[in-house]
Amino acid sequence: MDTIALGDVEITRVVELPARGGARQYIFPDVPVEHWEAHENWLAPTFLDPAADEVRTMMQTWLIRSQEGRTILIDTGIGNDRERPAMPSFHHLHTHYLDELTAAGVRPQDVDTVICTHVHGDHVGWNTRRADDGEWRPTFPNAQYVISRADFDYWNPANGHRTRSGPRMANVFEDSVAPVHRSGQTVLWEGDHYDIDAQLRIEPAPGHTPGSSVVWLRSGSDRALFAGDLLHSPLQIVEPDDCPTFDEDEPRARDSRRRVLGEAVDRGALLFPAHFPGPGAVEVRRVGDRFAVKKWAAWR
Repeated sequence: MDTIALGDVEITRVVELPARGGARQYIFPDVPVEHWEAHENWLAPTFLDPAADEVRTMMQTWLIRSQEGRTILIDTGIGNDRERPAMPSFHHLHTHYLDELTAAGVRPQDVDTVICTHVHGDHVGWNTRRADDGEWRPTFPNAQYVISRADFDYWNPANGHRTRSGPRMANVFEDSVAPVHRSGQTVLWEGDHYDIDAQLRIEPAPGHTPGSSVVWLRSGSDRALFAGDLLHSPLQIVEPDDCPTFDEDEPRARDSRRRVLGEAVDRGALLFPAHFPGPGAVEVRRVGDRFAVKKWAAWR
């Protein structure tokens, strides 16, 4: 179990699915192959499989525990038993995610807060699990689920929004968001920030979805940034204008990516994207109007 300490906070990586490849042309259809070839020497083999022409990603979430005893989960993965007809790799999935959480020393009832960086099927799935009566119930019965109101409204089928993701989001709101809202456990935040506590602040970073957000951690002199899907591949550190097919609004996503990467440099923050395999977290530096890897995380 990968763990790192920042100040008086412990961060643990909880893996739902290990690293795997996805077709480069599916994930990044509009990114020139020359961008990948120019950086193949350091992207391969951890983040890129040139022979298979695949981008390697991982399904993971972040567990935060402080000395004050708070237990916070950032994103909840894909979930089991989902009907995801347009996303075959998520369809009727069965993983041991809750066992991995238990191995990290946390039971579902121990979680105080669930932060959803955005509403996509691979970030809200374990918000719920299917009960014996077939209904979807909150997985974390004592937790507040913090979700941006912009995403809640955008993905609510009752509002009839036409989205780029279309069928890929079928059933996600109904089985993974609506049940925790009906249970009275959601906090729908809006504005320029939302403070979880003195150490954790959520800030908007729209583009990937209208309500996409990042989570800043401050503990002593240490800083961390949980970036959700601001980045799908380290390529986007050096090519921040490159967008995956999953970005709802590419111009806003580019603006958010450049702004947040710059803030990470300025604050000396360790960056935790949602899907990086291997070292998983990274410090970045400026190189002209772009960025580069400064140092990968050292786990224990």
